[in-house]
Amino acid sequence: MDSVLRQLPPQADANVLVGFDTSDDAGVYRLSPECALVQTVDFFTPIVDDPYTYGAIAAANSLSDVYAMGGRPITALSIVAFPGNGDAAVLASILQGGLSKMVEAGCTVVGGHSVSDPEVKFGYSVTGVVHPDKVWANAGARAGDLLVLTKPIGTGIIATAGKRGAASEVHLAGAVESMLRLNRAAAERLAGCGVHGCTDITGFGLLGHGREMALGSQVTLEIDAAAVPLLDGVRDYARAGAIPGGLRNNRDFASCDVAVAGQIDEDLLAILYDPQTSGGLLAALSDPPPEYPVIGRVTPRQQKAIRIL
Repeated sequence: MDSVLRQLPPQADANVLVGFDTSDDAGVYRLSPECALVQTVDFFTPIVDDPYTYGAIAAANSLSDVYAMGGRPITALSIVAFPGNGDAAVLASILQGGLSKMVEAGCTVVGGHSVSDPEVKFGYSVTGVVHPDKVWANAGARAGDLLVLTKPIGTGIIATAGKRGAASEVHLAGAVESMLRLNRAAAERLAGCGVHGCTDITGFGLLGHGREMALGSQVTLEIDAAAVPLLDGVRDYARAGAIPGGLRNNRDFASCDVAVAGQIDEDLLAILYDPQTSGGLLAALSDPPPEYPVIGRVTPRQQKAIRIL
């Protein structure tokens, strides 16, 4: 996708505060000196069997991009792909689950679009608002900032183990609970902590999204692997080979910009590339709150975008 986007002709609009050129989480468009729109879209195939939970996770994941920009979600449009001969009760449950999270976020669903498709897909296009001077772009990280992560990682590996019947119910429940938790409270807590750059950790994993922050900010992120919070059980499943295809893709794409300093267990290194669903916020900030672990720091640009300690 990066190579395709680079072929598109550039657009000039002074009101575009954040576009797709820095691989940010959402676009930001200034409406006035006091207000800008935050716009994003995300949808995916089921990650859990229960349709209500799937819908709720998809909604939390879609809302996350707005929180990652420092914004407040206000409206959403649903995106549905569902078999024409599918069970209407299942579809209703998916929509109800999604709506429950939108209500929790104070975001109004104002419509949507559906298509007939043999493979189920669901998500939302979400619009939020933010003050133009308070946007958290992923390109804003500064040397000297500390890095905090607001959720543990490992949902991709645990979901893969679950599909193979190899994950415990306790570990699956922990991953689901994490995916269902909105980033609203985390964003509100970080708002007063001098955030300079922020991104949410989703499909490209911690290192993939960290790489985008580092490249956009022209800095290097030094990440202490031992300090990264992990979901319970994920290291055991990684050792057992429950590696999703997305993890391998992330590693193939991002590893050229990653330097590993010292000896790091292979299972832990793999988890750092694990694709997340509805993951936490990675924030570069000057005054980290005690609720969230500091997992590294921002340095002036070194040879690689990411340095793992």
